[in-house]
Amino acid sequence: MTPAEKNWAGNITFGARRLRTPRSEAELQEIVAAGTTIRALGTRHSFNTVADTTGELVSVAELPRVVEIDREASAVTVSAGMRFGEFAGVLHENGYALHNLGSLPHISVAGACATGTHGSGVGNSSLAGAVRAVEMVTADGRTVELRRGDADFPGAVVALGALGVVTRLTLDLVPAFDVQQWVYEDLPVSRLGDTDGFDEVMSAAYSVSLFTDWRGGPVGQVWLKQRGDSEGVRQAPAEWLGARLADGPRHPIQGMPARNCTRQEGVPGAWHQRLPHFRLEFTPSNGDELQSEYFVARRDAPAAFEALNRIRERIAPLLQICEIRTVARDELWLSPANGRDSVAFHFTWVQDTAAVTPVLGAIEEALAPFGARPHWGKVFTTSPGTLRALYGRYADFEKLMAGFDPEGKFRNDFMERHFPQ
Repeated sequence: MTPAEKNWAGNITFGARRLRTPRSEAELQEIVAAGTTIRALGTRHSFNTVADTTGELVSVAELPRVVEIDREASAVTVSAGMRFGEFAGVLHENGYALHNLGSLPHISVAGACATGTHGSGVGNSSLAGAVRAVEMVTADGRTVELRRGDADFPGAVVALGALGVVTRLTLDLVPAFDVQQWVYEDLPVSRLGDTDGFDEVMSAAYSVSLFTDWRGGPVGQVWLKQRGDSEGVRQAPAEWLGARLADGPRHPIQGMPARNCTRQEGVPGAWHQRLPHFRLEFTPSNGDELQSEYFVARRDAPAAFEALNRIRERIAPLLQICEIRTVARDELWLSPANGRDSVAFHFTWVQDTAAVTPVLGAIEEALAPFGARPHWGKVFTTSPGTLRALYGRYADFEKLMAGFDPEGKFRNDFMERHFPQ
């Protein structure tokens, strides 16, 4: 591996001495068993050093592709290195869907689940919430599988690559469905001023995203993704809750080409062609950015919104766009939505780490009364002690790591900082 190899955004230069790309599970087992310091590398969409190592990086993207649909169980087993956009169409062709997708179809299923990545919708859990089995190669080179119902399973899904190199995941399926997508502009901020109002907005469709630049005034865009199902094609009113229907397709960031985005204007399409914001065939942006995200309980969302609004003068100058989404609760130990229905405030920044870092501190201070949990794969400055207090099963996860990886083969600086032994 050369020093020039970076993550997708370009803000992280990997320190690994070598990148391994095994083409069989047997080869992967040999690499892991013989290695001393190893981290799994996905599609490089993390913005911090969670995937970095000074040892060897291992990508499973070249392992044999697997998409095995179990119709009786309504489940699919997929290769961990596959991107969601690469197998979602196969599911749809067979009459199935995943319950949700993230903004990008470009991310790998293993990396997304391992860090708690999500889409939106008050009834939709994170992508990891659909996992019913995890298969991984552990430190001694063995392949093991943990299934939903196993005692350790809730700690093995959002696991940050700390237990082994994931090779396959089995995901819950639902019947295929169509989605219509509309964009509304200039939603009055007063609509988000209390819990009832906030819930009315965020419950208006199967998936709802708010986009704001924190420069004051109304919320710039609201993306509504509505299931078609038995109700058929719907029509959108010209005005909704004080917002107006966009007169054409939009990109979340003003000035960026809308052609990169999934089809809007209410044109029906398959779930995998509408739930992401961006099309698989386009790069969603040039990658010249930083990202951070913080999860609070849904009941605290109006107060958290107001707390951020009070420091908008610090946020806005460095911000490209902020997206606000909902995530249903789950019981996965390190999931940012563990134990509480959540609202996630996602910030896409200009790529200026020195300038953004103190603003992250201000955001974390503003959101501290609400127990804000940062996304594991994005930039944050929340202290390890604070993180420990935010997760009831933090110590259980540390014990799980010690059992699966007693020699620390899968540890790196990120894990040492947040889960010191």
